[in-house]
Amino acid sequence: MSQGSTATGAVLTAADSVAYLGPQGTFTEVAMRAMPSVGDAQAVPMTSVDAVLDAVRRGDVAAGVVPIENSLEGPVTTTLDALARRDSQLVITQEWAIPVRFSLLVRPGVSLSEIRQVASIPIAAAQCRGWLSENLPDAHVLAALSTASAAQRLGTENPPPYDAAISPAVAAQHYGLEVLADDIGDNSAASTRFVQVRRPGPPPPRTGADKTTLMLFMREDHAGALMEILTEFAVRGVNLTNIESRPTRKQLGDYYFAIDCEGHVADARVGEALTGLRRVCAEVRYLGSYPRHDGKQPHARPGTADEDFANAAAWLAQIRSGA
Repeated sequence: MSQGSTATGAVLTAADSVAYLGPQGTFTEVAMRAMPSVGDAQAVPMTSVDAVLDAVRRGDVAAGVVPIENSLEGPVTTTLDALARRDSQLVITQEWAIPVRFSLLVRPGVSLSEIRQVASIPIAAAQCRGWLSENLPDAHVLAALSTASAAQRLGTENPPPYDAAISPAVAAQHYGLEVLADDIGDNSAASTRFVQVRRPGPPPPRTGADKTTLMLFMREDHAGALMEILTEFAVRGVNLTNIESRPTRKQLGDYYFAIDCEGHVADARVGEALTGLRRVCAEVRYLGSYPRHDGKQPHARPGTADEDFANAAAWLAQIRSGA
C-alpha cells in the first residue's frame, strides 16, 4: 500500500490507505472521514490503537486515526502511552473533534427487561453512567475494545456474548441490530478529539491557528522540576492547552508529561521554548505541529511575536560584534 506524500500534511489520495480504530461504525471512523486531509484514501479498520499505530510505523498505511481526548473523561491514556514510546517514530498531523451520542443497541426483539449484560469501552460506559443507573441498575457492564466492536460481536456471534451494546447508532446498520434507546449519554455537550498520525516528515505549514504536541521527560524528580518545564513556556508567552502526567512504567514516582501548546514549531516563541526544554529535560519528544480543529488563533502578548525575537537576536549579535 502507498505510504503517501513525504509532506506529513499532504492530502491523501485513492492510492493511499488510512487505518482507524474499528470495526466499522466507530466514532473514530466518523472523525476520520471528516478530516479534510483524508481525501479519497481507502479506510482500513483495526482492532486496537496499538494496531493502528503499528501499521503506520511499518508503512502498511499512509496514516492512522485514533482517539486522544474526551471532554468528560479526559485523555485516552492508551493513545498517549503508545505515542510516548521511544520507538514510536510518529507525528500528529491533524486533529478533529466530534460530538459523541451513544445508543443502546440490541438484537431485534430484545426488550429492556431482558438485558443483564451490556458491553462497551469503559470511557463510553462512564459517560452513560446516569442512564444505566436509572434504567439498568442491575446490569453488568463488560469492557470491549471499542464501541463498534461491542456492537459487532453482539450482532455476529451465536450465541451473543451479552444482551446489549453501548455504541453509535450507525453501528446498528452494520450489524443488524436495533436502537432500543437513543442519546443515552449523561451530557449532551460531550465530544471526543481524534488525531491523525503519520511517519515523520516536514510538518504541515503553519496556519496561524496551530497546536504543537510534546512528550517531556524530567531529568530527575526534585522540588521545582515541573516549574522549570512550565517556565520555559511561560517566559516566551506560549499558552498550554493541555497537560497530562503519565507514569513512565520504569519505577514508582517516575512520570512524563504530555503537553499540547498553542503555536507551530516554526513560530519563534515555540522554537525557543523547545530549545529551552531540551536543556532542562532528560528527553523531549516532538510529536508534531498541526492546525487546530477549532481554528482558534493564539494571542501573542507584547514581546513574544516572531519579530520581537528577531529584533532581540539582532541586538545581541550587534553587542557581540562590538559594532
